[in-house]
Amino acid sequence: MDWILLAKYFILGLIQGISEPIPISSSGHLILAQNLFGLGLDDLSFEVVVNTASLLAVILVYRKDIIRLISSTMQYLRKREASTKDVKDDFKLVIYLIIGTIPAGLLGVLFNDFIGEHLKSTFTVGIALLVTAFFLFFIRNLKGTKGRHAMTWKEALLIGIGQAVALTPGVSRSGATVVTAMLIGMKRDTALMFSFLLYIPVSLGASVLEIPDMLQKDFSNDLLIAYALAFIASLVASFFALKWFIDVMKKGKLVYFAIYCLVIAIITLFLL
Repeated sequence: MDWILLAKYFILGLIQGISEPIPISSSGHLILAQNLFGLGLDDLSFEVVVNTASLLAVILVYRKDIIRLISSTMQYLRKREASTKDVKDDFKLVIYLIIGTIPAGLLGVLFNDFIGEHLKSTFTVGIALLVTAFFLFFIRNLKGTKGRHAMTWKEALLIGIGQAVALTPGVSRSGATVVTAMLIGMKRDTALMFSFLLYIPVSLGASVLEIPDMLQKDFSNDLLIAYALAFIASLVASFFALKWFIDVMKKGKLVYFAIYCLVIAIITLFLL
């Protein structure tokens, strides 16, 4: 058994787990870490495995909201006219999540191969982190006034476009969606909740689409164990990183992430 290989994959899982929920770009950090470790992970199977772990963590953290939205949607579809305002608002939020998912879904289907072949470079990651740092610094003091009940379908679409832009390695998905939401006046907690609820269908769709290709691959025992370790590391790290990020958002400390992204961008562009 290759213990060095297992350690590298475990660390990659930790990096994915920590960086997925917070606005520093998990895809960018994975690319940088793979280059440092000398691992050529050209296919998407590893990213899908660790992203699925992050997805499960997000579902665990927001499980009450998810259950409420599912319950409200079923109530609304059964008894539309008799539905309460809260049920109607929850159903509307589900529709907005569907609308917000469309841009990233379309862009992913149309340009996934192009992104994988041409944008997974340290230079791209460095520039993208630089842009992320700028926008996080720009919104650092914004608080917003709009709750989820005041959201419109156009705003949901704009946040979805932000998520689509984050398909570029180095652009943080949570950062792009939270920044977009706060720029259009949303409260921090609403921006955060919508951002991560929006993450669920996109991540789930990417995982499902990759399953047939993964089933055709011939994985060695060492690699299967390495993937399992990375999955566990990503799941646990994502759960606690998201809990921490929720607390950071309440305190309005986004400037720390802006500084971090700026430092990593400079290191990436000039030293790697």
